[in-house]
Amino acid sequence: MYNITNSVSLTGHLGKDVEINTLENGSVVANVSIATNQFYTNSKGQKVQDVTWHNVEAWNKTAELMGQLLKKGSLVQVQGMLKNNTYKSKEGSVRNYTKIRVSNFKALTKNEEALPF
Repeated sequence: MYNITNSVSLTGHLGKDVEINTLENGSVVANVSIATNQFYTNSKGQKVQDVTWHNVEAWNKTAELMGQLLKKGSLVQVQGMLKNNTYKSKEGSVRNYTKIRVSNFKALTKNEEALPF
C-alpha cells in the first residue's frame, strides 16, 4: 500500500509582517501571506508575471520563531500541509479557503535585509 501524505513546500516573499496572537489556552498562532511568482511568455511574446498569494499559519514555537525572524518582504521557504477551512459570510453563505499549516520554515533573507514589497 502507498503512503500518501498531504505535503506542500513553497518559496516566496512575505506580503506583510507576521501577525502573532496568543490564545486563551496559551497556544501561539502566527498568520501571514506569502507571494509566489510564475513567469511565462504569452501568445504575443510578452513576458508575464503571475503572482499567487498563499495564506500561511504556524503554531507555538514555530509561530514565535517566524515572528522573530521574518518581516514584510522576507524571502522564506515553508513546508507543511494544506488545511481546508470553511466559514459563514455575513450574508450567510458558506465560504471555503485553504491555508498552509507550517511545520518548519527557512528564512532565506536575513531579517535586516528584507526587501521592500
